[in-house]
Amino acid sequence: MARLKKQDRQQQLIEKLNITPFLTDEELATHFGVSVPTIRLDRLELGIPELRERIRAMATGHAQEDSPESIQHEILGELIDVIEGKQALSMLHTTSDMEDRFGFVDPQYLYAQANSLARLVMGTTVCSTEVGNIKYKTPVSAGTNLVAKAEIVRRRGDKFFIWVIIRDKIKEVFRAKFIMESIENKV
Repeated sequence: MARLKKQDRQQQLIEKLNITPFLTDEELATHFGVSVPTIRLDRLELGIPELRERIRAMATGHAQEDSPESIQHEILGELIDVIEGKQALSMLHTTSDMEDRFGFVDPQYLYAQANSLARLVMGTTVCSTEVGNIKYKTPVSAGTNLVAKAEIVRRRGDKFFIWVIIRDKIKEVFRAKFIMESIENKV
């Protein structure tokens, strides 16, 4: 990739992180053909937090909604497909930054991927998770690509019953059944 002007690089950096928010500074530096400190300076100037803070914001549901692509920003992982009101797919590439002290991906990331996708498939920006029945089936190692599928199985008024299954290449590693309520009209 030819060297870009600083403004062009920073604009592309914003766009890249809106699509794939969990790229490391090293991956971004390689992508843009610049040094890691240059990427860090760009992030600081743009007010983009470091990777751990971006992950923490996604996992706790406090992602900033200051960009026009905020719906992309709320998804943990890369959105593959969405049919609003029916189903959605996302993929999360796990990294060593996500590992717990035992060397497996911390389960909070799987929950965050499932919950964020369930919220997206509802097609509402403001909702609450009333019930979350979750099951961690298999530990996940860093470097694994996880594909999540969320499907609305029933709806009663403002309440959505959503099943989310996360798989690695072959097997199911996580399952969640959510009851979520749209509170958009109540706020």
